[in-house]
Amino acid sequence: MGWFYGFRLHIIINDRGEILNFMFTLVNVDDREPLYSESFIKNARGKLCGDKGYIGKQLFEFLFMNGIQLVTKVKSNMKNSMMSVADKIMLRKRALVESINDELKNIAQIEHSSHRSFTDFIPNALECDCAYCFFPKKPSIALEIVFDNQLTLF
Repeated sequence: MGWFYGFRLHIIINDRGEILNFMFTLVNVDDREPLYSESFIKNARGKLCGDKGYIGKQLFEFLFMNGIQLVTKVKSNMKNSMMSVADKIMLRKRALVESINDELKNIAQIEHSSHRSFTDFIPNALECDCAYCFFPKKPSIALEIVFDNQLTLF
């Protein structure tokens, strides 16, 4: 029997904490690779918030051509670019992803020490993802857009 070294779960979520799509990759695969997959991003539209590890001109252009705007913080050695206030606020809400990962690990128990083979891992991981979908209360962001015309210039 061979040893099982591990997989990484990549998820795309919305502001209500619902999982839109997920993908498993080997641990040694770059984090940006799943975003090049058409099947992974086919139903995603709008803005995709990520950390600094997703920065790349080629990835940005590929996602933009597929109707997705990649929003990340800039690295310390990069020139600062103009960003809307809404995008800056959404980047601060990235803790939502960590909350969902925490619920998957601790409540749904997706991280398990007894997985010694691929055939043990996949059923448990799929069960955990399905169980999360049925959670009555998921972490979410309260988005409320107010148009009060206070900043209108005459």
